Amino acid sequence: MQPNKTKAKLKSGETVFGCFVRYPDASLVEVLGFQDWDFILFDGEHGPLEPHHILHMASAAELRQVTPIVRVPTNQPPVILRFMDTGVQGLHVPLVNSGDDAERAVRSVKYYPRGNRGLAGVRASDYGQTIPFGEYIEQANAETLVVVHIETTEAVERLPEIVEVQGVDVAFIGPTDLSHSLGFPGETGHPTVQATFLRIAEIVKGSDAALGIMVKDAEGARLWRERGARYIAIGLESLLSPAVRDYLKAVHNTDAG
Repeated sequence: MQPNKTKAKLKSGETVFGCFVRYPDASLVEVLGFQDWDFILFDGEHGPLEPHHILHMASAAELRQVTPIVRVPTNQPPVILRFMDTGVQGLHVPLVNSGDDAERAVRSVKYYPRGNRGLAGVRASDYGQTIPFGEYIEQANAETLVVVHIETTEAVERLPEIVEVQGVDVAFIGPTDLSHSLGFPGETGHPTVQATFLRIAEIVKGSDAALGIMVKDAEGARLWRERGARYIAIGLESLLSPAVRDYLKAVHNTDAG
């Protein structure tokens, strides 16, 4: 199992940057890996990705020493097991609304003695070909990263207990879902929504967890870095669409001239 460079940077106080990908294509991940990403996040919640896609995508990320991470569709141990067995080194868990939810997520990611994840000779353990299982589970427990999504009003109210759960590395703001839960769907700039974001940041600041956030552009990343976020992700579409628009605008203007 490779060292988790993203987790190491977070633990040393650095800021890490990653890209959400929801398309089942290992070649796309490999191309992204040539850029200076800390992690690439495979979206198994809002997209068609299944474990057999992610197995190959994780391999492609590792070729470029980028940390492979997956967002699962639900906080259920059998689901988490299948995604983690692909060899990803981190997990995003949606809709974590309490300390009990966070504890269940951590236990699903970690092996004995911290958790109850099933153990087998799968890709995550190098198919049982390299080191004894006892050594592997120690490595896996140390290297795997647990990211819990804070995206409901209940999660905000119970955030102090969530970030106290041992093994929660990142409390991640889900801006769109949280705006929905607050009664302002998609209005992430609404004063009530923004005030809630800042409340989350303040609570996380007093814990051992890092603050995570989904941003739309570089300006948002800079803003949230100033607010204390150290785990910053952006969607591939947010990068691709402006670049394509700028290109087409430029070439069309050239034609017109």
